[in-house]
Amino acid sequence: MSQTIAPTPPDRTTTPHGTDLAALAAGHGLTVSGARPSLPAYIRQLWSRRHFITAFATARLTAQYSQAKLGQVWQIMTPLLNATVYYFIFGVLLGTKRNVPDFIPFLVTGVFIWTFTQSAVMAGTRAISANLGLVRALHFPRAALPISLALQQLQQLLFSLGALAVILVAFGQYPTPSWLLAIPALLLQFLFGTGLSLFVARLGAETPDIAQLTPFILRTWMYISGVMWSIDKLTKGSHLPHIVVLALQYNPAGLFIDLMRYALISSFTSKQLPPHVWPVAFAWAVVVGIGGFVFFWQAEEKYGRG
Repeated sequence: MSQTIAPTPPDRTTTPHGTDLAALAAGHGLTVSGARPSLPAYIRQLWSRRHFITAFATARLTAQYSQAKLGQVWQIMTPLLNATVYYFIFGVLLGTKRNVPDFIPFLVTGVFIWTFTQSAVMAGTRAISANLGLVRALHFPRAALPISLALQQLQQLLFSLGALAVILVAFGQYPTPSWLLAIPALLLQFLFGTGLSLFVARLGAETPDIAQLTPFILRTWMYISGVMWSIDKLTKGSHLPHIVVLALQYNPAGLFIDLMRYALISSFTSKQLPPHVWPVAFAWAVVVGIGGFVFFWQAEEKYGRG
């Protein structure tokens, strides 16, 4: 009687002698190429490449305006020119400056802080698609790309804050101990911006068209974040629906702008900061920072394929 031999399962590969190659590879510590590592292992890989992340961010920042005659001056001029346009449109033509003390410091601070959030998101949408050659040629944790781009925007913001300090002093806003509060505010915003960059980096890698939609979303977000007008003035005693008031008050972009204004501008520092601002800003930073990182890591093995 002939003996029936069971076929090898389709998901296993064997040698002609019946050796299970998957088991053999696992026994020698070999893993599938491009497989997603565990979250702790992924974090360790990122940490081991921290020097690459900082060097990549600095190199991109240096190269960003290398073709312009004014070079790195545009890092400061771009938000300043935006602030000038907003001043004439909103401050002069629409008259929003009448109800806001220290309107120019108020406006410039809002524009500079908003620019970081906007730039981190815009850079994140193309973090993978714009670096496909690097992604396909080298093995490294892909989160290094959006993180380095967010770090690049933070470096640019720090350059801009030097100009902001000069503007504040020119309009009578001299350094006080409250200026030190800008440090934790910037750290929270950086964590929030990095999480956003990671989140949109995955979306951009899976759906490249998101890069075309993002500017419209960001423009709408800017208008409701109190960059050119005071959310506090609008919501106090207003007849807006309660849910709209809550959305404006808990808007993360508006919260980070408020933290910087209360730290740097005396007419705001003299007032009591609403008690919800610091804890809600902290919560936004932690939830979006960690959530964006985990969301990006979950698709690690897909980046650069297809």
